[in-house]
Amino acid sequence: MTANATPETGTERLTPDVVVVGAGPAGCVLSYVLARSGVETLLLERNATLDREFRGFGFQPYVAWAFDQLGFLDDVLDLPHERVRRAYASVYGRRYRLLDFTDVSPREDYLLLMDQPPLLELLVERASEFETFSFRPSTAVTDVRTSGERVVGVDARDREATVDLEVESRLVVGADGRYSTVRKAAGIDAGLLESKLEIVWFKLEDASIDVTTQLRVGESGILVYAPLSDSVAQCGWPIEKGSYSDLREQGIEAFRRDLVSVDPDLHGTVETQLGGFEDCSLLHVEPGLCDRWVDDGLLLLGDAAHVASPFGGQGNSLAVQDAVVAHETIATALAETDRSDGALPAERLRPYEKRRYPAVERVLRLQRRTESFVTGLLLHGYRVPRWIRVPALRATFGALSHVGPSPLARHQQRLLAYGPDPPRVDTTRFAPDESAAETD
Repeated sequence: MTANATPETGTERLTPDVVVVGAGPAGCVLSYVLARSGVETLLLERNATLDREFRGFGFQPYVAWAFDQLGFLDDVLDLPHERVRRAYASVYGRRYRLLDFTDVSPREDYLLLMDQPPLLELLVERASEFETFSFRPSTAVTDVRTSGERVVGVDARDREATVDLEVESRLVVGADGRYSTVRKAAGIDAGLLESKLEIVWFKLEDASIDVTTQLRVGESGILVYAPLSDSVAQCGWPIEKGSYSDLREQGIEAFRRDLVSVDPDLHGTVETQLGGFEDCSLLHVEPGLCDRWVDDGLLLLGDAAHVASPFGGQGNSLAVQDAVVAHETIATALAETDRSDGALPAERLRPYEKRRYPAVERVLRLQRRTESFVTGLLLHGYRVPRWIRVPALRATFGALSHVGPSPLARHQQRLLAYGPDPPRVDTTRFAPDESAAETD
């Protein structure tokens, strides 16, 4: 890509084919496959490193399947991780199966649990093997550049090099998350949906954790786990929206007691690791779905296009699927148009939106059902007498747990594992010596 520096003004001009904003799973996967396809790609990340806190730690079987097609699944599995083939809920001390991936795939039959930074670093490292890729950390996008109604690039500030960037490109990809600067600058509404819940989020280390039990229901509340290993987990405590101040007013000791009452194995851990509410963060649930994901010279993917709900997961899988479909659409559009044509028109990008929007919308509906169940339990269920509530909940989870491997059950498991419309990586776009063999 062309780079022109003007030291007297402290400005650097770059002209990649595509500039991707945000080095999360969506941005890193897309940047890798574009660069591997010969597309000049610039990846911008506002943080200095990729070692930061992420909300999503679960990667559905689809992600492993996609990485296998790309030829580096074994490298991913060399990173610290846990594999969960069956997930369970504990309801007032009794254990029930929630899902089982062993019937949906002969190889990628597991939920992959891992810290995101090592995975993202691997993707950037692999992309850096191609001359068509460039990565700028510590670089915050401040605005999109426009010509008439078209987006033609971005303005950014490289804090490490202390230089302003003027990036002109045929396409700007907003992969910068739920609070996307690119989306806001382009005037696209996030389409956030109302939720009655928030989640108190905290991390525990050196804890006795059953990685297969990811939901616990007890007398004091509901505990959601996103285990990273058998001793490290991100933990979520759903609460009614607006009630966090009441929780804090009760004090950290009361909160610790509630946690231990739901999971007694946390005794001895929360007392030492939750020193106060400064060790917690409050997450707003509010999922969202933008009404449009593409415009002339612009494409949104991942949380920038659709904010996933923490209930039901699949956020990382949706992001990777977006990247896979976006790659095919972008590579085709670039191949069939001339650079002198300028920004890629929206109609060339529309096939991506047409394929992904219905699939994401369906997943969000499923997530909202799970969220509604948790909302009903927290806001109304605990008002029901215990002698009615406990048997009713156990009966509900028991019915789910004892559903056999029927065609409907397999369909539901596959939907959770791969989504409604799992896209295959278009390896035909890769250079012949880099192409991964496609097998069924």
